[in-house]
Amino acid sequence: MTDNIAAGSPASGLPSPADGYLGDPAVRAEWDNRYADRQQLWSGRPNGALVAEVAGLTPGRVLDVGCGEGADAVWLARGGWDVTALEVSGVALERAAGHARDAGLAIHWVHAALTEAVLPPASFDLVSAQYPALLRTPDSAAERALLAAVAPGGVLLVVHHAGMETQQAHDSGFDPADYVWPSMIADLLDHGWETEVDEQRPRVAPDGGAGAHHTDDVVLRVRRLR
Repeated sequence: MTDNIAAGSPASGLPSPADGYLGDPAVRAEWDNRYADRQQLWSGRPNGALVAEVAGLTPGRVLDVGCGEGADAVWLARGGWDVTALEVSGVALERAAGHARDAGLAIHWVHAALTEAVLPPASFDLVSAQYPALLRTPDSAAERALLAAVAPGGVLLVVHHAGMETQQAHDSGFDPADYVWPSMIADLLDHGWETEVDEQRPRVAPDGGAGAHHTDDVVLRVRRLR
């Protein structure tokens, strides 16, 4: 949506995707088309790995990367988190903001690619990236942006579908080599980080929605020490 994190945009007003998008227009158009093809793309329920990993955390500031239609963002806000939700698709953001408005929740919306977003560095107690479609670059820009957003003492939680990283390119044009996977983030960690979880586990999947056929998750949870 139009406002960056510095200004913020509460759920009292819908985002205006016609203005202010920061990122590659082609990526935005691709995701807008995916969302526009269906009245609802995802299940509308929070991701199971997020629910499990957040259970023991004290609510603070959270960045929801690739928030989609807002199920995770709304769930986090209901749990007392101060939520900033980032998404490239204006269609998805309109739906997400509508859900937040209906629930009476204030969420800050950012209509941008992660690597282009105006975000305060080292300021989020939790950065959550659930099955993100982050494009890989030679300088590891997306991976570094995720790490840079985490406050000292905060947690980065990245969850993805197990086994996809090693798949071959699909006839549809999807090539796993084009995207960021949890192992690439783990490779960048130094002594300033503690790995709390790095494992494959059965996926607790919401009923329905795209991606429901995936059975296992890779879960990476790391804490910034300084």
